[in-house]
Amino acid sequence: MSEIREKADVCVIGAGHAGCEAALACARLGLETVIFTVSVDSIALMPCNPNIGGSSKGHLVREVDALGGEMGKNIDKTFIQSKMLNVSKGPAVHSLRAQADKADYSREMRKVLENQDHLVIKQAEVCELLWEDDSNLKKKKVTGVKTFTGAVYVCKAVILCTGTYLRARCLCGESITYTGPNGLQAANHLTDSLEKMGIELRRFKTGTPARMDGRSIDYSKMEEQLGDERVVPFSFSTDPESVQKDQVSCWLTYTNEKTHEIIRANLDRSPIYAGIIEGTGPRYCPSIEDKVVKFAEKERHQVFIEPEGLHTNEMYVGGMSSSLPEDVQLAMYRTVPGLENCKIVKNAYAIEYDCINARQLYPTLEFKNVSGLFSGGQFNGSSGYEEAAAQGLVAGINAAMSVLGREPFLFDRSESYIGVLIDDLVTKDNREPYRMMTSRAEYRLLLRQDNADLRLRKKGYEIGLITETQYQELLKKEEMIKNEITRLKETYVGANREIQDFLISRGSTPLKTAASLAELICRPELSYESLSEIDAERVILPENVTEQVQIEIKYEGYIARQLRQVEQYKKMEKKLIPVDIDYDKVSSLRLEARQKLKLFQPVSIGQASRISGVSPADISVLLVYLEHYNRSLIREDSSERL
Repeated sequence: MSEIREKADVCVIGAGHAGCEAALACARLGLETVIFTVSVDSIALMPCNPNIGGSSKGHLVREVDALGGEMGKNIDKTFIQSKMLNVSKGPAVHSLRAQADKADYSREMRKVLENQDHLVIKQAEVCELLWEDDSNLKKKKVTGVKTFTGAVYVCKAVILCTGTYLRARCLCGESITYTGPNGLQAANHLTDSLEKMGIELRRFKTGTPARMDGRSIDYSKMEEQLGDERVVPFSFSTDPESVQKDQVSCWLTYTNEKTHEIIRANLDRSPIYAGIIEGTGPRYCPSIEDKVVKFAEKERHQVFIEPEGLHTNEMYVGGMSSSLPEDVQLAMYRTVPGLENCKIVKNAYAIEYDCINARQLYPTLEFKNVSGLFSGGQFNGSSGYEEAAAQGLVAGINAAMSVLGREPFLFDRSESYIGVLIDDLVTKDNREPYRMMTSRAEYRLLLRQDNADLRLRKKGYEIGLITETQYQELLKKEEMIKNEITRLKETYVGANREIQDFLISRGSTPLKTAASLAELICRPELSYESLSEIDAERVILPENVTEQVQIEIKYEGYIARQLRQVEQYKKMEKKLIPVDIDYDKVSSLRLEARQKLKLFQPVSIGQASRISGVSPADISVLLVYLEHYNRSLIREDSSERL
């Protein structure tokens, strides 16, 4: 029987949030792309929480959109409730979060993939990667993939986005099923091929709560959680008026001591505490068993009841993920106010899966030991839909750059949360699923969710994922912001009766001398909007422009200080480390530092400084060595020319 043999530029393995962004990026850059999935019904599946965004994750979605990704557009089409979080705090931590209609989200993303030029969806399990030895690069080079049915796809780059499917098994008490999330088929054959290539794998675990029949819930015993009155879209391309619509409610309730007693009495039946689970779970999204054990002093824990969509009665029980047996789950959930008569549609479960230690990757998300092999999403040891989408986009962009013979695109910590995410993954030995948080970003006042387009849209244009029209709109927005800030700094108001009365009415100190409108905006009790009464020359500007004007003026001093910090950071990032450096020749390096530097192979001094186990003293030693190393290269070059 003859073998099926197809050709493509890029093969993407997995059609979750990472795979979708990776495949779309490659196809939109003109590359013939095939995306493989074990089931077309799992495209952009949301097997856990029914929402996109949230604290810091909303930043990632906005950045993906600014670069030309799809997640923000898709949630704008399919959300059923939207809320800007942390609005009582500063703009650095404001984060958008939207409840999704899960079925619609998946359906709409599939529609986008199906109608994308240069992109083909293939339902098949990839069981083997094909490669050859590259004598020039002294490492392996990927040449294609092989499916379980024997079909071969020859390609120039492969992107691994296997999510939680690789050798997956789901655990609910003593019951173990060898399936992927939501009962879908696991991918059981690729692991062996990866190990043969020399890729180091590990086991991680995550979990999900039960889904309830909404008709069995008593919402009168819960606190109603409403969406925002004025909805802010995720995508910079979405018309703000198109997302103003009726929203559904979510609900808040709490566990209690009775809940905790049931859990403590049955810990021996939990796979986590019985030692059945091999994988490491996420620290910042613990199961209810973990919460009760690790936070024993807490009398209650929040439980969010969230709709899974408009066309289903299923409700997601946020905050109570578990791997306890079904009978314990039912007893436990029925102690929660409002859930006394609940009926479980889907049991909570834990899922274990194969993934990698991302230190094996360059910041481009290409494997260090396999040319043309890229990786994104939970396979890289992260958690969350948003982290996956961001990595998928970066992996897709750089796979495309590799095939097209263009320079790679790197994202550093000073310009994006995406940069923070990838840098943390490739420079730290993450021993648990990595989750993005605002506290991980040193320059978070600069990396706000509201200015993601101003930070990254130009980069998206350079890559080729942002259109000329979108780029011109960005330039127009920048010009309006700049002109309005200049006008406010140059427009002065005197200390006359009208101005003094206005300031007193706003609880602000009267003026002693004339002041600019910008100076007044800097006062805590005043804002750009409130000054409209005394700003006769003001013209109506778009809301996204006035928002930037307000923030840039009000936080000007803090922003300037962070920009100075970024300058110092960039100096370290520009000090590149040669790929052929022999750390054994760097005298005075401590043994631990030498071992870590060999292991991680940092590309710059800045990256080296962030590796755990490499001290500032080690960095000083390395800087001195590189200075001598570079001088010797210059001398050699001069000698050759003579």
